Amino acid sequence: MAELFVIRHGETEWSRDHRHTGRTDVPLTARGEEQARLLAPVLKARSFALVLVSPARRARRTAELAGLLPDGAETPEPGPGTPERRLDPDLWEWDYGGYEGVTSAEIRRRRPGWYLWRDGVIPGDADHPGETAEQVGARADRVIARVRPVVAGHDVAIVAHGHLLRVLAARWLGLEPRDGRLFRLDTGSIGVLGFEHGEPVIRRWNVPVQGL
Repeated sequence: MAELFVIRHGETEWSRDHRHTGRTDVPLTARGEEQARLLAPVLKARSFALVLVSPARRARRTAELAGLLPDGAETPEPGPGTPERRLDPDLWEWDYGGYEGVTSAEIRRRRPGWYLWRDGVIPGDADHPGETAEQVGARADRVIARVRPVVAGHDVAIVAHGHLLRVLAARWLGLEPRDGRLFRLDTGSIGVLGFEHGEPVIRRWNVPVQGL
C-alpha cells in the first residue's frame, strides 16, 4: 500500500534552543546532520515516485544526507528510473512574523498564556510579515492536492518543517489547520500518512529513525 512519508529536518541551533524558526535560513547542527544520515538506510528501502522538499537549506541538506536529493542540487531533473524531485515553496515553515527567533517562554513573559495554535503571531518586518494558521493550512492543502494523486499508487516523500508538517497532517485527516497542535513532530523524525478502507489515516507518527 502506497504511503506518504513526512520528514522533519534535522536539528538546528534555533530548534535546539526552542527559537521559532520560520523563514530564517539556518543550517543543521552536527547532530542534525547525523539525524539526517540515519534516515538514509530506512528511506532507501522505499521506492519514491515523488520527493518534495522545502527550499530552506536545513530541509535541503536533510534530504541530501538522507539520500532523497543529489548533493548540492537546487532543481534536480528526473532521469530514467529516478523519482521526480522538486523544491516546493509551499513547504516553507510557518512565517512567525514578529516572533521569528523568539522562544515561547520569552513571548509568554510579554503575553502570559500565549499559545501559537490559538493566539497566532504578530507582524514582523518586510521579510517576516507573519501568517495565520489558516494561511499555513492553505499552503498545506496545495501540497496535498499535488501529492494525493501520486499516493494513490506510489510512495511519496516530503522533507520540511515541524509546524508546517503538523498542519499538513491535520489537513490530510480533514481537520482544521489549528488541529496540527495535536501532532508533535521532533527534529529528524518521520511520520507516515496513508489510507485505511479508502479513508485518510495516520499510519505512524513522530517516529525516531531508530524506532522504524
